[in-house]
Formats: sequence, C-alpha cells, structure tokens
Amino acid sequence: MKLKNLAYCLLILLIIAVSTNKASAQRIIKGEAILGLNLTQVDGDEVYGFKKFGANIGAGVLIPVTKNGKWEVSLEALFSQKGSYQRPQYSDSAASGEYRLNLNYAEVPVLVMFTDKKIISAGAGFAWGRLVGVKEWEHGQLVESTTLTSGTYSKNDFSILADLRVTLWQGLKLNLRYQYSLVK
Repeated sequence: MKLKNLAYCLLILLIIAVSTNKASAQRIIKGEAILGLNLTQVDGDEVYGFKKFGANIGAGVLIPVTKNGKWEVSLEALFSQKGSYQRPQYSDSAASGEYRLNLNYAEVPVLVMFTDKKIISAGAGFAWGRLVGVKEWEHGQLVESTTLTSGTYSKNDFSILADLRVTLWQGLKLNLRYQYSLVK
C-alpha cells in the first residue's frame, strides 16, 4: 500500500509542476513511436544476468514544461516483455537446468526529461505495469501451475527508471533505459 501512496504523491507533484508554468497556446506536444528491445532478469530466481530478450513497443507524448523546451514530461503506453532465461546446463533432458520465464506487461512510464542542445536527453521517473501474460518453463517443460490467476506473480508492478536518449538523425533517437521494480 505504501508504494501506491508513493505513486499517487509523485503523480500529484508532476501535475503541480506542469500546471504551475504559465499557459501558452503555442506549446507543442510531441508524439513518440517506441520500438525497442528489453534485456531483463528477475531477482530471486537463481538465474543471473540480463539474458532474456523481449519486445518493448508503444507510443508516448513529450509535454514541454519550460518555454525553451529543455524540460519535458514524457508519458508513455508500452507493451513490454520481461523475464529470465538460462540455457541447458546438463545433458540430462529430465533435469537439464534449462529455465525460461516470460512476463508480459502493459506499462505506463512517466518521466521528467532534460534535453541539452537537442542532442542528448536524460530523465528519471516511475512506471506502473500490469501483468497481462505469464509462462514459465523448467527443464524444457511448460509449468502448467504458473498462470495469471495462480498468485505466483503480482499483477501490479511499480518501478523506478533512468533514461538516456541520443539523437541519431532528425527525430530518430537511440534510447537506453534502466528500470528496477520496487515490488517482489
């Protein structure tokens, strides 16, 4: 419950920060198309390293906070695939040590971004994610008991994130983001 209260407080502070700036009819809200790749791991599953690849697809808006456009708020809606992966460790097919976990989330990240000379942007924020799909395999076999309704994984995820964007060409940017979940 404390994380939910923290998220509400951050959202209220964000709304206050955006609304305290003088209203301007010429403010340009920029749209973003997001297509990327996640490298993820799950803490506590004894599979170490960022070895699980997944898609990161969605759309967002950048809302300027200052007149010079250096400070912006980014609001996104994403489909994000996360999880963990371990290759087979042993030749025994019944106990190979192979492990794979696929977690699919609908996420809403909110970031405060600073842009320097329209070349590089850095930001920080938080995200709320809703678990929309889960599948788990052990030793190459699907674990039937791991489902959305089994209670194994929390349906809601709250995380903090840091973001770095570098302009490659006109509106095309390379984005690196680190995200860490605050819940188990």
